[in-house]
Amino acid sequence: MLFHRILTTETPIGRRKRPKMLSQGIQLVRTKPSDLAAAGIERVPRTTGVRDGRPVVGDDRVLDVKNVIWCTGFRPDFSWIDLPIFDGKEQPKEPVHVRGVVPDEPGLYFVGLFFLYAMTSGLFTGVGRDAEYVVDHLTSTARQQQPRPSYTGSVDALPQQS
Repeated sequence: MLFHRILTTETPIGRRKRPKMLSQGIQLVRTKPSDLAAAGIERVPRTTGVRDGRPVVGDDRVLDVKNVIWCTGFRPDFSWIDLPIFDGKEQPKEPVHVRGVVPDEPGLYFVGLFFLYAMTSGLFTGVGRDAEYVVDHLTSTARQQQPRPSYTGSVDALPQQS
């Protein structure tokens, strides 16, 4: 309850504790490969390139995927991101985001970061809630961007309402 509901970025105590927790980290929790397999997650070798817009992994397979989830492990390392999304206030530097949504870089999202939203964000118990928030953002953005049907005929051709 404390780590999942109270220590969040929406509570004063969570906002006060977050910077210190980010600088110290937490005890690592062991994730078993069998748990990942049971959840339907396939681990693949390191991404080595792109072919026809699809990721190529270390065994030269081209993955037919719609999304790539880049897992960096238990130590935050954002050195591979060359975008102006870091504010420099947090140590180690963290991307500026709102619950994983990067406002200044549409299409860039994070999940699984320690204390992304709550202290449990980096754990199985909290990452689902964070992922759901990001997916809700993605789907609402997609709905807003869909063109609305337009009528190009004459007004006289419109169906009459009774």
